[in-house]
Amino acid sequence: MTPTLEKKEMLLFRKWDLSEVEVTNPGLKKTISLKPTVIPMSMGRHEHQKFQKAGVNIVERLANSIMHFGRKHSKNTGRMGGKKIRAINIVETALDIIHLRTGENPLKVLVKAIENTAPNEDTTRIAYGGVVYHVSVDIAPLRRVDLALRFISEGVREATFSAPRSVEEALAEEIVLAANNDTNSYAVKKKNEQERIAMASR
Repeated sequence: MTPTLEKKEMLLFRKWDLSEVEVTNPGLKKTISLKPTVIPMSMGRHEHQKFQKAGVNIVERLANSIMHFGRKHSKNTGRMGGKKIRAINIVETALDIIHLRTGENPLKVLVKAIENTAPNEDTTRIAYGGVVYHVSVDIAPLRRVDLALRFISEGVREATFSAPRSVEEALAEEIVLAANNDTNSYAVKKKNEQERIAMASR
């Protein structure tokens, strides 16, 4: 009689259980992907398919936004441009630091941070009769997550540019502050500023 094999759960980085994490914001449930994986790397299979970015694991999307690191006002040039493995290692170390600081599953903290820093409103330019108006608009859920990740990675860039701090420490601190909705967080400040400008343009 053959012994039954126990089904092993797939843990992120062989440490963190994604099944424990739940997205509480109903508007972001379909755009924050928590599908099980060991190493969050999809090799860009989603790249040429519309809206498939929503199915990419949220940790990989964070690593992708960290790759846009380079010079202060550049997007993807410089010392971090295209180094995916390095970006994933940075995120893994940051998750370890978050666990040491909070004692929680760091993926829960990350999802909470994204929910807190995803803006609801933005402004757009509308030309009417030769006059340009700035009008407040609602943001699509996929773009809300994109902006939240961009604000977090920009905060890390600002904190570590020409500073003796490591990227991993800055990323962990930014995520913890954002999860607590702390106004010292760069991402929370950017979200509040964007929504304040949009509210004035209603």
